[in-house]
Amino acid sequence: MANRRDEFLPAPEYGRSLKGVGLNLLVADVAREVDFLTTVFALKPRFANKDFAVMTHADQDWMLHGDHTYHSHPLLGFLSDGVARGLGIEIRLYDLDPDAAERRAVEAGHDVLAGTAHKPHGLYEAYIVSPAGYLYVPSIHSFEKG
Repeated sequence: MANRRDEFLPAPEYGRSLKGVGLNLLVADVAREVDFLTTVFALKPRFANKDFAVMTHADQDWMLHGDHTYHSHPLLGFLSDGVARGLGIEIRLYDLDPDAAERRAVEAGHDVLAGTAHKPHGLYEAYIVSPAGYLYVPSIHSFEKG
C-alpha cells in the first residue's frame, strides 16, 4: 500500500484526536477493502498499510483494522470466514453519486444488494456490499436526480 507508517500520526496522538462517533471495521484484508472503497466510491485513504487504514469521506474518518491486529480483542472469537460482518448496519456515504458507485461496483465484480432507486425519505441511493461484507449506501438527495 502506498503510505508508510511514519507518514501518519503516532497511534496515541491519533487516538487523542478522535471525537464524537467513530467507526472501526474489522476486515480480513485491509488492502482489499481499501481497493474496494477507492474503486467503487472514489475515496482516498488518509493512511493505509497492510494492518490499518483511515478512510475519509466529507471530512469524517473511519478506520479499518486487519483481523490479525486484534489478536486479544474479545470480538475476534466471533469472526471467521463466511461470517456476515456488520449485519444490520448501513454505512451511509451522503453526497456520493449512487449511479456512478453502482456502475463501478458492477464493473469491478462487487455485489450490489439493491440498485439505485428513489426512496420515500427523499434520498436516491444504492446498496453495495464490500468484500468484507459491510453494506455501503451511497446517496444523494432525490431532487438532485430528478
